[in-house]
Amino acid sequence: MKRKTFCIITGVLTFGAMLPAEIASVEEAVAIIQKIAPEGAGSTEAAASWQSLVKLNEEAIVPLLKSMDHSGPVAKNWIRSAVEVIFSRITKESPAKLPLADIEAFLHDQKHPSQARKLAFDLIASVDAAKATELKPKFLNDPSPELRLGAVEVLMGEGQALIDQGKTAEATTVLQSALNSARDPAQIKEIAKQLKEKLNQTLDLPTHFGFLMQWQMAGPFDNTGRSGFNTVFGPEKAPSIDLNATFPGKVMDVKWRPYSTTDDYGMVDFNQPYNPLKEVTGYAYTTFESASDQEAELRLGCKNAWKIWWNGAFVFGRDEYHRGMRIDQYRLPIQLKKGSNTILVKVCQDEQEKDWTKEWQFQIRVCDSSGTAILSTDRKPTR
Repeated sequence: MKRKTFCIITGVLTFGAMLPAEIASVEEAVAIIQKIAPEGAGSTEAAASWQSLVKLNEEAIVPLLKSMDHSGPVAKNWIRSAVEVIFSRITKESPAKLPLADIEAFLHDQKHPSQARKLAFDLIASVDAAKATELKPKFLNDPSPELRLGAVEVLMGEGQALIDQGKTAEATTVLQSALNSARDPAQIKEIAKQLKEKLNQTLDLPTHFGFLMQWQMAGPFDNTGRSGFNTVFGPEKAPSIDLNATFPGKVMDVKWRPYSTTDDYGMVDFNQPYNPLKEVTGYAYTTFESASDQEAELRLGCKNAWKIWWNGAFVFGRDEYHRGMRIDQYRLPIQLKKGSNTILVKVCQDEQEKDWTKEWQFQIRVCDSSGTAILSTDRKPTR
């Protein structure tokens, strides 16, 4: 039988004779999947295309991985499952035909999306655990958070083994390296715990994460009946922030007041300067000095209703309360401009009285898309 071939042309897949008879072209099938809307429109057509794709042979695996370069989150999930089905079938039927070398080459090409590269790693790991173990440490400083996670995990294991052997100096070196490369909040917390509690190390976690620690606060303003989220109070009205301004508050005039936090995870707590209050709104304002023009992310954790403005422009907000809080709960893309940038955060507290509803706080950091902190050039020492 004549071997069927394919090639990539400007990001579009062309397979020719290897296609099942029921689809005209693989590029057409992928394009249909790529058009599926987040709310599900087009899923019927996508399902038919997916059924055609999963009948392809091993030659389709890497091109389908590459098609994720130009796919949105929903399409990526569909393509991912198609790749997994094909890979699983070939593994059972003809494992020698698996294009593992090509999949590994794709994995090492950092131009491809993080999710697609992690999928490539998982495919290799599913059939060659030893190879996966060999590859993991190579991703310690990789831009892919998913791949970096595994590499940091290896160092954490090495550090724990050294602690168990009583080799504290060596353990400190290894875990410090793990901390420097870690971007996952859960991993960072665990590494920090080991360094502090078992190795007596002093850490500056706010700087590691890039949490913003120095603020000006204004409040309390009203939030009776949860009306504050859409009410434009004084700090929102002016085209620029005047720290000497006075505003009508909920019960009296309010002014900006300085606030700083030393919390390891950058918690900004309105209850500290204003006491625990309910049905209120507060604002926090700070500046950020950037060394250059660059793309960045604001990463926010907050269990209250909130809005954020960056350089005076509204970024995003959520009008909901007490749905939990975690580091990097929300990721908001921004553009840093060289020099001074401004951040205004609005946080509303509702009427609920249970203990777990009394927190009126947020944490926010500036980082790149991998979670690596971007620090203001005028950042003050944490303590």
